[in-house]
Amino acid sequence: MADYYQTLAADTSRAGEWRRWAVIGTCTLVCLLYAMTVTVANVALPQMQGTFSSTQDQVSWVVTMNIVATAVVTPMAGWLVARFGERRLILFSVLGFAIASLACGVAQSLNELVFYRVLQGGFGAPLVPITQTIVQSSFPRHRHGSAIAIWGMGVVLGPVIAPTVGGHLSELYNWRWVFFMMVPFSVIAFGCAWVVLRDREHADRVGLDWVGLIALSVAIACFQLGLDRGERADWFQSSEIVMYAFVAALGLYVFLSHIMTTEKPFLRPALFRDRNFVVGMVLTLLFGMLNFTPMTLIPPLLNVVGGYPDTIIGYVLGMRGVGTALAFMSMIYVSRFDPRILLLIGFCCQAIAGWQMAHLGVDVVLWDISGPLFLQGFGVGMLWVPLTLVTFATLKPEYLAEGSSIFHFFRNMGSSIHISLSIAVVMRMKQSSYSEMTSRVTPFNESFSLPWSAGAWDIETTKGIAAISKEMGRQAIMIGYIDSFYFFVGTAVLAIPLILLVRWTKQVH
Repeated sequence: MADYYQTLAADTSRAGEWRRWAVIGTCTLVCLLYAMTVTVANVALPQMQGTFSSTQDQVSWVVTMNIVATAVVTPMAGWLVARFGERRLILFSVLGFAIASLACGVAQSLNELVFYRVLQGGFGAPLVPITQTIVQSSFPRHRHGSAIAIWGMGVVLGPVIAPTVGGHLSELYNWRWVFFMMVPFSVIAFGCAWVVLRDREHADRVGLDWVGLIALSVAIACFQLGLDRGERADWFQSSEIVMYAFVAALGLYVFLSHIMTTEKPFLRPALFRDRNFVVGMVLTLLFGMLNFTPMTLIPPLLNVVGGYPDTIIGYVLGMRGVGTALAFMSMIYVSRFDPRILLLIGFCCQAIAGWQMAHLGVDVVLWDISGPLFLQGFGVGMLWVPLTLVTFATLKPEYLAEGSSIFHFFRNMGSSIHISLSIAVVMRMKQSSYSEMTSRVTPFNESFSLPWSAGAWDIETTKGIAAISKEMGRQAIMIGYIDSFYFFVGTAVLAIPLILLVRWTKQVH
């Protein structure tokens, strides 16, 4: 059977053009589900923290474990497509995603919620690489830039819809409704995929390399557990963290040695002989580190430090999506330019936004945070299309599906790693800053003897000491957030010199 999508790409008739738009519209809607699942929980993190009486690093598992599950399953997308076909896999994934979303909404403990979020991430993982491959296969090569920009609107609309609508629902009802609202979106996506998409015959229906898959999954899971538990367990002073590190290193060694020696590996090393692909993977890892970190840090900052409600937080997070949407719309016209320039602009936007967030104070004003989030979202939109073009520009067609899976794997791993490290920075600097401030709360501190300096703070009464402690906690955690934003800036700056390694010519484009 002829390849339906490649035939569609070569069809220049009006009917063929309509079918292409139907395909890209469906793929965009399906991609929207993934974008929503990553960002939908962020706005309700403070509520979840209160419901389950957990700390910030514990409730962050709701975000990081979802991303890790996505990262583990994403490299399987190529095999799953070859085994089951695009259409059937998308339908199954959307259905499983809807059920997992419903289960998240009825979870009775943090462990249950994390487990269902893992399922949600696993079912949603194949959606992005598969739909990206379908879109690229359905359009001629010279239209890939604009096609990816339009398809990427699914990634854009998710961060706008999820926090904005989710903020309203969580404040009107509770945090569970941010997951319930995913179900109708899933039903619509399922219906569109059922009607529009088609399966393709795949000649290379081979068995899955289970040794490579299991080794990689164990390495990723242990590495992420070590990052998430590190600050609470005192890092390598704990035998638990040492064990996670050892198992992660062992799993990575087994995985690398296996794919280098087996005849049909889970991940073909030949992919990494393409220079642009390798450079693109490193830039994609850094892009992933920058992508969702502010979405995880800003909600608790605004709630704990600023005292803002969920609705306002949702609107503020929606500003990031607006910036991304504006950048994606501009990509339809500017994607014809040298992608290295667009990459430079995108990473510079990230660095500037991080620098602005690092200069926030405890009396944070909404405009002060909305502007940097808009700029950060704009940078995300500026980076997505040129990253895709650069990474796959010289990759052979037979590696496209597998390369797309690895592309999204690196992006997801970058997100989960950076979120965990950023929260660790917040917690560590909060503790050290609070300890330093505590040492200055003594009767020998002359500031407490001056009414215009001490104000309502009184170290002679329990109420006064409690007020001082509360304010010191607020100041200390703000210092932690500021340091985490400086960490964000450093990550963005690190990516800029790597752009020089990208090869690009007009003939390639």
